Amino acid sequence: MSERKITIAVDAMGGDNAPSEICKGAYEACNEFDDIEIILTGDTERIKSCLQSHPRIHIEHASEIIDPDEHPANAIRKKKDSSLRVAMEMVRRGDAQGCISAGSTGAIVAGGVLVVGRLEGIDRPALGVPIPSMTGKFSFMLDVGATVRCKPENLLHFALMGNVYSRKIMKVETPDIKLLSNGTEDIKGDETVLAARELIERKDNLNFQGYIEGNDIVYAKADVIVTDGFSGNIALKLGEGIMQGFKSLLSEEVRKSFMAKAGMLFMYPLIKRLWSRFNYEKYGGTPLLGVKGAVLKAHGRSKSPAIVSAISAARKFIEEDGINLISREI
Repeated sequence: MSERKITIAVDAMGGDNAPSEICKGAYEACNEFDDIEIILTGDTERIKSCLQSHPRIHIEHASEIIDPDEHPANAIRKKKDSSLRVAMEMVRRGDAQGCISAGSTGAIVAGGVLVVGRLEGIDRPALGVPIPSMTGKFSFMLDVGATVRCKPENLLHFALMGNVYSRKIMKVETPDIKLLSNGTEDIKGDETVLAARELIERKDNLNFQGYIEGNDIVYAKADVIVTDGFSGNIALKLGEGIMQGFKSLLSEEVRKSFMAKAGMLFMYPLIKRLWSRFNYEKYGGTPLLGVKGAVLKAHGRSKSPAIVSAISAARKFIEEDGINLISREI
């Protein structure tokens, strides 16, 4: 147990299941971790209506909500009393060491840059996500949506930040780092990827292993996968879509056939274990790396288990002093 209290601001109004599931997750997290304080930001009355009282959960009123279809930067600038901005202001002031939201990804990235602020030496932030694999091992992929167009220097910074996160949070002693490309040969990749490869190869503190193709992501053939936010987001969403599609197809076939229903009685334990391996609710939030605080994006459909996981990931990042580690690495 940590000797100091860790304070995390949680946007209670962000996400499809806010505020009820957010409040439930905060309560469960406080019962699981006795070294955290949680500040829920949002409409006080709505939060109180679905929150079980807890001595380490507090409410900071915020009168506005940022909707998913709003322009991210404009919303952060104009809605100064939004639940997301209030949470991020707490991090900027030092009232909280981290914040979590299941709201708009664009607004979280904009808030991280405009409110929390970038680390010195970081030009663009990156969203990183642990990717479960067929082998049971995890890869950490960044960026998955924060910076759509990247310069080679941005990809170098992503590699440095991913290396720190993999070592300190995912406990990989010497992470293998690879660039996502359209082939494994040295000549593959566009101008940005080729230039980034040259920059990363020069870093003696990085265990760079060349390129990785999209079909190898599911086999965790790299501990850290570096890419721009455009390609990373497509790869992530494709994986999510395939899993959801498979689940829907299986349900449809079971409804059609009695034999399929009978077979499911025997197959259900196996399918449940496989689904659990790839269930996003188990693996915490997506950290926004490169900003001056532990800012995590939870899945938009998050229910209480996913919020608990996100709070756990934020707590671990703060305990490991992730911000200062990244700053020193850069």
